[in-house]
Amino acid sequence: MNPSLTPKQLRVLRYFRDYRDEHGLSPTLEEAAAELGVSKITIREHLTHLQTKGAIARDKARARSVTILFDPDAPEVESTEPSVRILGSIAAGVPIEAIEDAEPVPLTELIPTDDDVYLLNVSGKSMIEDHIDDGDLVVVRSANTARDGDIVVAIVDGEEATLKRFYREGDRVRLQPANETMQPMYPETLEIRGIVEGVIRRFH
Repeated sequence: MNPSLTPKQLRVLRYFRDYRDEHGLSPTLEEAAAELGVSKITIREHLTHLQTKGAIARDKARARSVTILFDPDAPEVESTEPSVRILGSIAAGVPIEAIEDAEPVPLTELIPTDDDVYLLNVSGKSMIEDHIDDGDLVVVRSANTARDGDIVVAIVDGEEATLKRFYREGDRVRLQPANETMQPMYPETLEIRGIVEGVIRRFH
């Protein structure tokens, strides 16, 4: 994390950091205002901005409770997050000149790893026209609501799990396959379990 801070915000942040390092607790607003030559209101405003930007944390129930989350003077640590390289662009038709400048992309940008995201193995070809094929993996974010057009993981009529596009039509819901040979579904009951955010295809 490297929040974008103004020079005045950095000055306040460094003062609170140094004070905590020396005294083991944060200064009061009065102490900070006196040391930095500004008003208590100004200090409070700077702390609010620093908290919004993720540079500090505050416990309003406790006095002198500013925790420093970002040290602007700490050496940057090279990320150890796994990544793959983008070496350029390629046209699927006309050859183009290769681009050799590598652009690293963290794998978490391709597949989020937070607790709300999971993978499902696709069985069948009901979504083939949306480029989701049998044997693909879909990246799903847990959700219990959806917007029209979302590809959802849904439990239909309390039993069948399915992957379809979601649409509201008056007082009913249409689950639309992306396969011209298949008919839409109009379930009596529907429980949404997640929204598809991506697809992974493995070549064997």
